[in-house]
Amino acid sequence: MAHLIGAVILMMSFGLLYQRRMTAVIRTYSFQAMVLALAAAWQAFVQEAPHLYVSALIALLFKGVAVPFALDWLVRRLGIHRTVETALGIGPTMIAGVALVALSIVLVLPVTASAAAMTRENLALAMSVVLLGLLMMITRRNAVTQVVGFMSLENGLILAAVGAKGMPLVVEISVAFSVLVAMALFGIFFFRIRERFDSLDVAYLETFRGERR
Repeated sequence: MAHLIGAVILMMSFGLLYQRRMTAVIRTYSFQAMVLALAAAWQAFVQEAPHLYVSALIALLFKGVAVPFALDWLVRRLGIHRTVETALGIGPTMIAGVALVALSIVLVLPVTASAAAMTRENLALAMSVVLLGLLMMITRRNAVTQVVGFMSLENGLILAAVGAKGMPLVVEISVAFSVLVAMALFGIFFFRIRERFDSLDVAYLETFRGERR
């Protein structure tokens, strides 16, 4: 079951890379966060760790509901274009994603050779989600989709954390608080970019810094 849930989260990371519509990106992220909440609840049941149920509730309410709602509000409020602009085509991006998953397996499994098989495989899945989130941040030009990539990356970190026995509740609460603070800062950042450049395409920032003509 843990592998199945982790695999669904990983597939949602590929879904984020594949989507070309802003609303679809936000909904895919919301579904990924909800499955992450399921992963935390399952680990709470398996590990007999009640505090992980709180982690699951935090992931469900904040990452699965509140954050997507805030992003959707920002998209409508700023009048952002519905089509996602990419720095790399969908095909090459998906191929790069598969390569990153293979890299995660190659890196994680030998390093964790002394750990249990379940732990090793869960960490490989979590590392894959982290790297795919980073790939999304690199290959998307719109600031909103880059933020979604950042939060998907953070989902991978939480997936690794809930799979580790003995993870204190304060870690999950601090992560959730950090996400809320980051969302507030990102919202201000979006409004400032929109006000200055009338677009959230980061190419305008590169032009402003003199990196592009």
